[in-house]
Amino acid sequence: MNSRNLVGGLLLASLAALAQAQSAWPEKPVRIVVPYAPGGTTDYAARQIAQKLTEQTRQSFFVENKAGASGTIGTDLVAKSVPDGTTLLTNDTTYAMLPSLFARLPWDHANGLVPVTTIAQTPVVLVVGANSPFKTLQELVAHAQKHPAQLNFGSGGAGSSTHLAAELFKREGKVFITHIPYKGAGDAMLGVMSGQVDLLITASPTAIPQVKGGKVRALAVTGDKRLAGLPDVPTFREAGLPSYTVTNWFGLAAPKGTPPEVVARLQGEVKKALADPALRERFAQQGALPGGMAPADFASFIRQETQIWGAVARIAGVKPE
Repeated sequence: MNSRNLVGGLLLASLAALAQAQSAWPEKPVRIVVPYAPGGTTDYAARQIAQKLTEQTRQSFFVENKAGASGTIGTDLVAKSVPDGTTLLTNDTTYAMLPSLFARLPWDHANGLVPVTTIAQTPVVLVVGANSPFKTLQELVAHAQKHPAQLNFGSGGAGSSTHLAAELFKREGKVFITHIPYKGAGDAMLGVMSGQVDLLITASPTAIPQVKGGKVRALAVTGDKRLAGLPDVPTFREAGLPSYTVTNWFGLAAPKGTPPEVVARLQGEVKKALADPALRERFAQQGALPGGMAPADFASFIRQETQIWGAVARIAGVKPE
């Protein structure tokens, strides 16, 4: 056999092995870990994509909530799982904030997980209770400036995206409001609804159903235009705070060492799922923009986000514990 035939044979063998590995996965049920309590946007994104992946692959993709410590408990569980593509993580904006919140993490933040792809990006919404005296963002800001520390805000946990989004709001709005952490954004929303906390800044899929149900009142949304699901709610720019801008993202990651062919197959399946018109319509109603980013691009995006939110944490005076 000459060298050209040998090289060609090796190439064909490699392609055949890759195709076989891709077609074999998933051979058994796949667990998608959400590192927060049920009810938040990360949970919503995970369940939407799990349903579609189950339909497409005819294998079970199921969601398991492992909340605690700003998402680090569930994330560490995935990072230390067998890297065979059967345990995945739904990570989000908070993941990029963790190095600024903890002096030491139980896994390697930069290399302990393999970014697979994004599921969605969403604007955030500032909501207050349905019985709140504040009807506009201007009223809330004016009151908070006049009465420092009288108001408080809920979050999905210390260092979560809902926490640092509010810290950024405090800086841009020149207000001082007290932080009340919960175990997840869903629990924080219940805190607003019950009147335990005055406000919450959270991703639009968490906020929109409660606004439409009359449980909370939305005062402003981030982004250049109003949300289709909340057409009467002004943007922060329209409400007088043009410098405030936050976007939340949600994605999938796998343990370090997961075979590249499995990562590629998974990214392809997610991208296919996100092209489904029914899923895109559900996302649009929640103000979510479908993802599908390539693994290398997602890895670069996470590095950039880590730098950006690290700067926000330093400005806000958040110190690693």
